[in-house]
Amino acid sequence: MPTRFGDFVFDEDTRELRRGGEAVPLPPKAFELLRQLLSRRPHAIAKGELQALLWPDTNVTEASLASAASDLRAALNDRRRRPQFIRTVHGFGYAFCGEAQDVGEALSEPAAGQEAAPSSVYRLIWKRREIQLAKGENLLGRDRRSVAWFDSATVSRRHARILVKGDQAILEDLGSRNGTWIGGKRISGPVQLSDLDEVKLGSLVMVFRILEESETESGS
Repeated sequence: MPTRFGDFVFDEDTRELRRGGEAVPLPPKAFELLRQLLSRRPHAIAKGELQALLWPDTNVTEASLASAASDLRAALNDRRRRPQFIRTVHGFGYAFCGEAQDVGEALSEPAAGQEAAPSSVYRLIWKRREIQLAKGENLLGRDRRSVAWFDSATVSRRHARILVKGDQAILEDLGSRNGTWIGGKRISGPVQLSDLDEVKLGSLVMVFRILEESETESGS
């Protein structure tokens, strides 16, 4: 079953890692490392066990495993010191630390006699722009892969993210230089957003909105 995390979809059956519909090249050992970590998430796996799983018929050193982890982080644009997905458990091994969901879970039908919850659309309003937020991770910053490119010196390349999961939207600062703020208060950890919250990235101010799909359809 495919697994979605952030902007990525990992499919063990087709041996593919995709981001935004495009294939992401991944060396075989890095692919297998990701498969093992996802299958045991959020639990950490010891280095020795990972080495046996990735190289079952060969004796290798920890340097080989570290190289596979480095290749995996590069493919995911992850950072060792501030990991979003691959966490180093010092003196032990590695763990998958991000939010992940098997794609089939999102396709389940409501139980008989129950109505499906109304679908909501999450948006950021910045100046005259409406930025729609997708399920999963929405990166905010000067990185070209952000959901919107904020061309301001006060905004870091990977400034913050909004994680949309179920009926929640969680804002989290990613170690930015000038901070992420909600309603005039600088945040130091993940915070759930509410409709009409004022969000500030560096010097840029925007408003978070929660709209029902019917509202967006009638306005189009």
